[in-house]
Amino acid sequence: MSDGLFGHIRAAMPGPAQPFLDTATRRYSYGDLDRLSAALGHHLRALGAGKGDRVAVQVEKSPQAVFLYLACLRIGAVYLPLNTGYTLSELDYFFADAEPRVIVCDPSRRDEVAALAGSGAAVVTLDAAGQGSLMAGATSEAGLEPVACDPDDLAALLYTSGTTGRSKGAMLSHRNLASNALALRATWGFRGDDVLLHVLPIYHTHGLFVAINTVLLAGARMIFLPRFDPDAVIAALPEASVMMGVPTYYTRLLARADFTAEAARSIRLFISGSAPLLEETFSAFEARTGQRILERYGMTETGMNTSNPLHGERRAGTVGLPLPDVALRAADDDGKPLAAGEVGVLEVRGPNVFSGYWRLPDKTAQEFRDDGFFITGDVGVIGEDGYVSIVGRAKDLVISGGLNVYPKEVESLIDRLPGVVESAVIGLPHPDFGEAVTAVVVRQSGATVTEGDIVSAARAELAGFKTPKLVVFVEALPRNSMGKVQKNLLRDGYRDHFA
Repeated sequence: MSDGLFGHIRAAMPGPAQPFLDTATRRYSYGDLDRLSAALGHHLRALGAGKGDRVAVQVEKSPQAVFLYLACLRIGAVYLPLNTGYTLSELDYFFADAEPRVIVCDPSRRDEVAALAGSGAAVVTLDAAGQGSLMAGATSEAGLEPVACDPDDLAALLYTSGTTGRSKGAMLSHRNLASNALALRATWGFRGDDVLLHVLPIYHTHGLFVAINTVLLAGARMIFLPRFDPDAVIAALPEASVMMGVPTYYTRLLARADFTAEAARSIRLFISGSAPLLEETFSAFEARTGQRILERYGMTETGMNTSNPLHGERRAGTVGLPLPDVALRAADDDGKPLAAGEVGVLEVRGPNVFSGYWRLPDKTAQEFRDDGFFITGDVGVIGEDGYVSIVGRAKDLVISGGLNVYPKEVESLIDRLPGVVESAVIGLPHPDFGEAVTAVVVRQSGATVTEGDIVSAARAELAGFKTPKLVVFVEALPRNSMGKVQKNLLRDGYRDHFA
């Protein structure tokens, strides 16, 4: 058996008749998974892809896209998922950097993508309905043994969001993906009779690896919705046992009168990640359903690092405890570990941690300590009992008058104020302070909270240097496709305010 991820998947597969993935119109069995991933593997080989070759994929969510991912694992190719929102200019960069052997895109973009790819890659198509030249060529009925892959062979290449400079390709091995899925299966108690309500995109770690790999290594089933739609989610909840989502999904469900404790009764576990879950949302969800959302913490380069417990206290405002075999510490700028309760940059080491950035050895060396810990760039604190709380991103740290201001501390205060939905705290260039603490705030409909109210509340509870020097009210905060607030856009939008 292959030591690669597909070998683990095959070992966990139930009988071929067992259901794997349900859409609104069709059920796919584990037998279908085996057959279609083999057919697609043969087609990829015919297109020139082999072990170690990159297969770039920018397509809408469909079962066929999942089988394509599995086909890449099966032949030892490197799966490169790309956000469906990327422009041609961005794609041009990814193709030049990753040099894929095969590119799969939507039929509507085929000619433009082919022009970018030149003669170096085969370009095939796959649409949201699972149709296109990719599937038309996947006609082989022959079986396909998984290519032998070492645990450290490259399985996937995921580009980071690129909020500072060009995106970097995170190299994820078969060991990284398999170890993380096995840890999550155990930590979250996944079993063969679980049914995951899958509403996430599949070009991202959350929907692709956390969700799908965990289901596969449990031999479980998915209800596969094309996107998050509250009507469809509420209708599907009674058939599911687990739901994974980003915080926005849960706030949208709470806005619905028909999202009740009875509607959520069959779900044994609601999981949240990819962006911070407000304590207000956590509490409101528990009050509505009687269930406490399980929040966890991960990133592209590492998969999941921590999780609140399945059995035990799921603590609002924390991301729980390190996963099995994952070591996590808070450190100062020199990498010196800090004592419990001290705020520092989180560093992580374990079988889940990527091997480095694609073709960037110098950047990779900068991001790892000599003892193998990866510097996440997330600022956090680890309590005496091991629970981890995220304070913010290191790049989001505001330094005002030479003093460090952690945005999360100020945001938490503002978010508690009557009339406030949420806030984002950023630093703007200031001639005297270097950076001025600035709060961008979303008010509740009809609320009259003012800048003076927010400044007064901050002065009452926080040191003067943490008090916002500017409060801006907006209708909504800018977010990326996974719900994370894009503070870089806010900084760019208000950069010249104090000039």
